[in-house]
Amino acid sequence: MFYRNITPKVIDALADTPVVLINGARQTGKSTLVKKISSEIPAYRYLTLDDTGMLTAAKHDPAGFISGLEGNIIIDEVQRAPELFVAIKAAVDRNRKPGRFLLTGSANVLLLPKLSESLAGRIEILTLWPLSQGEIEGVRESFIDKVFGDKLPKLIKASDSKDQILKRMVLGGYPEVIGRTKADRRKAWFDAYLTTLMQRDIRDLANIEGLTILPRVLALLAARASSLLNFSELSRSLGIPQTTLKRYLSLMETTFLLQPMQAWSGNLGKRLVKAPKVMLNDTGLIANLAGLSDESKELYPGFIGSVFENFVAMEFKKQIAWSKIQPKLFHFRTQAAQEVDIALEDSAGRIVGIETKLSNTVESRDFKGLAALNEAIGNRFHRGIVLYTGSEVIPFAKDMHAIPVNALWTMMSIA
Repeated sequence: MFYRNITPKVIDALADTPVVLINGARQTGKSTLVKKISSEIPAYRYLTLDDTGMLTAAKHDPAGFISGLEGNIIIDEVQRAPELFVAIKAAVDRNRKPGRFLLTGSANVLLLPKLSESLAGRIEILTLWPLSQGEIEGVRESFIDKVFGDKLPKLIKASDSKDQILKRMVLGGYPEVIGRTKADRRKAWFDAYLTTLMQRDIRDLANIEGLTILPRVLALLAARASSLLNFSELSRSLGIPQTTLKRYLSLMETTFLLQPMQAWSGNLGKRLVKAPKVMLNDTGLIANLAGLSDESKELYPGFIGSVFENFVAMEFKKQIAWSKIQPKLFHFRTQAAQEVDIALEDSAGRIVGIETKLSNTVESRDFKGLAALNEAIGNRFHRGIVLYTGSEVIPFAKDMHAIPVNALWTMMSIA
């Protein structure tokens, strides 16, 4: 069993908030996490709405269902009975005891306004992503907090080769996949996973026709990982109206599969591209959809570079969940095609620019986008980093460094 790095935040939230919701994609380990927490805080009773009888009771009489529960309650897969949120609100208004309800859900409540509004001021929402590389290695990463510090710590030399990084990318972070050493067994899991998600979670969220096209939509998005989201091009490729496409993409975002990276705009006006980038929540999923394996990696060097960018972006997304800084995640691109893969912005407006390069070597030209970002935002620029698959930390200019990508999960001071 993997230790999940958001565990302390969940326990802290339960100590002072009536309702705590852990949401995230199906099979990221939410049920395992709440069961572990309930074993450490034994006052919780566990219920799951994946149980048909429990689901029927919850939907038939949500108020009666909630009022009949005593003590502290875990409700797993709560999005299957959205009617419960109003009943939970009423119960909390009668008794605001902290930690009364620990919920999990496979749909993003923040994208379902009626549900999130019903518990405003009563709920803390945390997201559990697929395993981070640190969680796989048993490490609580702090890369984000350290790169926003005044000085970078000295670094231990990278231990992962480029091939090892590629294997991490192809494997991804879904807990059930980590233990499957054979590619065909990983494919079998992902195929079954997507079938369940389409037939259950997405049908629960929307009564729409044409669900059979959703795997095609997802495969097309995987092939465009880290590219700008172009609705007209995607709708032409799929042969569906843009309105239908946007509805499908909204469902994929609500179920955490699609994670668009918004463009940083600041106050620079029309000089910046505003389109988001396509990002999926897991590069193992991308590899499965695109037929990518360790053996085929040399056939698609450009695509592999895009998957690497998606891999790094999602590692940041995971770390943000428990970092002290908790920056926002953007990409930066000007109309003149000057770009930075990832821009992390903290609450003070400071920005750390991140470029990704799937290569063992770095050159001065790899910092051109970061230099453009520095020029554009002035003293808001904190530092620029090129994450690459080499083994050495290389300073290139003031506040500009090339750093091995595995520093994301191994960065530590040796001073």
